[in-house]
Amino acid sequence: MSVDQLSAPLSKEQAYALVDAVMERDDLALTASAHENEETGEWFFEATCDSPPDVDAFVELAKQVLGGAVDFSVDAIDPEINWVAKSLEGLAPVIAGGFYVYGSHESAPVPEGLTPIKIDAAQAFGTGHHETTTGCLEAIEMLLNHTTPKAMIDIGTGTGVLAIALAKRVGGKVLATDIDPVAVTTTIENAQENGVGENIDVVEATGLDHAEITARAPYDLIVANILAGPLTELAPGMGGIAQSGGTAILSGILNTQANGVIAAYEAAGFRLAEHLVRKDWSTLVLQRR
Repeated sequence: MSVDQLSAPLSKEQAYALVDAVMERDDLALTASAHENEETGEWFFEATCDSPPDVDAFVELAKQVLGGAVDFSVDAIDPEINWVAKSLEGLAPVIAGGFYVYGSHESAPVPEGLTPIKIDAAQAFGTGHHETTTGCLEAIEMLLNHTTPKAMIDIGTGTGVLAIALAKRVGGKVLATDIDPVAVTTTIENAQENGVGENIDVVEATGLDHAEITARAPYDLIVANILAGPLTELAPGMGGIAQSGGTAILSGILNTQANGVIAAYEAAGFRLAEHLVRKDWSTLVLQRR
């Protein structure tokens, strides 16, 4: 198989944001990662692709995610190089709240006192590196310090990282949903890999449109790390499935979009309890009145 490496110098935050965006799709790259040059301290985005890569699609995605044009370079990969191992080198473990998110390539022991979650880069969103994921994990940790939810749903689960976090810390059942069948399969596999396959039920659903979602309502914890537009559209439905006094943890929201999302959820019967800001991204913790 002929493969190419597409790369661009970016900031650390930009590189990881673009990695997550690329891995959310199944048509651009075999895998993607962020790397730091230990000598210069410069960060790079790298993607391994079938040859030739769709450079125009990468440029368009970079504009959407980073807000500007990126000049990518393309190099052929030596067939003797283990490009899978190479692509994983930059995916360092992530500590967020009380959780430790790592890939199977990581050989260091899990730090004491943290809940481990093994997530490999896959064709679904959520390796743990993006501020939206870390914000959600931190919000979950804050919530679990003073309450134990019983009816939980993760909407737009991606790799299942948030559902797995809840299943590991709370136990019980978590309903995980996603519009993408690849994400559904990935979540099932990751839940089994993390020993919580029996705790997580996964369904393919568009938004809240699934009989299983309705049947299990009301929920005392809703988590949704998607995008501001869909979150705003889902606000009335979220109010309908949330238990009185229940919590919604929402992310995938740029700081500039936060007030609009907050207003939509206040109109749906929620009040803002916490607003976490991680660089350009907001995570909202809302309570159903």
